[in-house]
Amino acid sequence: MINQIHPCLWFDGKAKAAAEFYCSLFKNSKITADTPMVVTFELNGNKIMGLNGGPMFKINPSISLFVTCTSINETNELWEKLIVDGKVLMPINKYPWSERYGWLEDKFGFTWQISIANAGDDAELKITPSMLFTSNQFGKAENAINFYSSIFNNSSTEILMHYPAGDANAGKVLYSKFKLDQKDIIAMDGPGVHEYTFNEAVSFIVECETQQEIDHYWNKLTEGGQESMCGWLKDKFGVSWQIVPKILGKLMSDPEKSQRVMQAFLQMKKFDIETLLKA
Repeated sequence: MINQIHPCLWFDGKAKAAAEFYCSLFKNSKITADTPMVVTFELNGNKIMGLNGGPMFKINPSISLFVTCTSINETNELWEKLIVDGKVLMPINKYPWSERYGWLEDKFGFTWQISIANAGDDAELKITPSMLFTSNQFGKAENAINFYSSIFNNSSTEILMHYPAGDANAGKVLYSKFKLDQKDIIAMDGPGVHEYTFNEAVSFIVECETQQEIDHYWNKLTEGGQESMCGWLKDKFGVSWQIVPKILGKLMSDPEKSQRVMQAFLQMKKFDIETLLKA
């Protein structure tokens, strides 16, 4: 069983506007669910949730989406569309690791890394969540990769590059790409002074078929971390996760049950499927 892992982006009332904007930029993209609280959409086939959570949390660059483009033109065009009313974090240019790369914050506050694929890579556009370990989490990227890989099935480390010997950051992760349940994720250590680290504004959702799966992910990911409400938790690296039953969407779309289901799970930390079904 491959669990559905996908990012959730926290907005202050602008989830649908953001989803519509993002879907206009990529082929094979569409909004799949639209409620006042939650907008679910796909970008190039990648599932993402937009959550209208209010002003409590602000998105920062610690988790971004890394887009690998197939040509210089495609890279430039995507950059020009995303940068409108946004701001540059790293100018689009030639860098030692890429012929064309840039990092930006879009008009909704979310950050994107845009790059042309390196020679020899598959010639297709890819969108991959990217984690940057900064501040008090700096230097923990490799430990996190190993920790997550021990929890999720079908996990593997595809690329693991360290800063070289003699560098001030020797041994830290320069760049890595790994799979959790066959979901690609990028992780890097971010040296230097950063005024941000992981928070609830970008989380990872894990959809579970059974209570056993919920118990497994909840118990493992909260080791050294912190439980929260309604299926939310923080792991020991400060990364937020939502461990949710896959059936929740169906229950919430049932007009006869949705209010009772909501009242039930608002009382929960870890989700209990049986209680939801009986609501």
